[in-house]
Amino acid sequence: MSLPHAILTALLEKPSSGLELTRRFDRSIGFFWSATHQQIYRELGRLEREGLVRASGPAAGRGQRKEYEVLPDGRAALREWVALVQDPKPIRDPLLLRLRAAAVLGVDGLGEELARHRELHREQLAEYLEIERRDFPAERAGEESRLQHLVLRAGIQLESFWLAWLDEALAGPPAERAEGRE
Repeated sequence: MSLPHAILTALLEKPSSGLELTRRFDRSIGFFWSATHQQIYRELGRLEREGLVRASGPAAGRGQRKEYEVLPDGRAALREWVALVQDPKPIRDPLLLRLRAAAVLGVDGLGEELARHRELHREQLAEYLEIERRDFPAERAGEESRLQHLVLRAGIQLESFWLAWLDEALAGPPAERAEGRE
């Protein structure tokens, strides 16, 4: 996924000013595709120059509040991107590489870092579960928001995986667990 596609998606969901868009990234899309406010504004300008979005409203001058909407060419570009064939991306996580290095160097200090990561994943899972409770109650199941809910469910499942994996990593080597030396 790329930032232009994330922005086009967000603007198709709801035309927004740059500030509103950055806030929406901070609250939802940013969980899965993060971007700084500067990157979002820079990309909005590029999308506008390419004729994929346009700024509208009574105050669309420089330095004024602009509301952006997706133009037909932007919708077509996003539709084309959605249909592309793309292989899954391999996992590239520094924590996994650090564990590999610790296997060679020793694990001094690694337990604290694993515990810190576990707490961060626990907090993220709690946030996702609260969003699910608030935005996707059972009585609304089957509505058009199904695909949005699936994206959130992916986040919930990924955080659940990381918690289980970190619990395993923090428990120590299997030999130590079998002998009762944790």
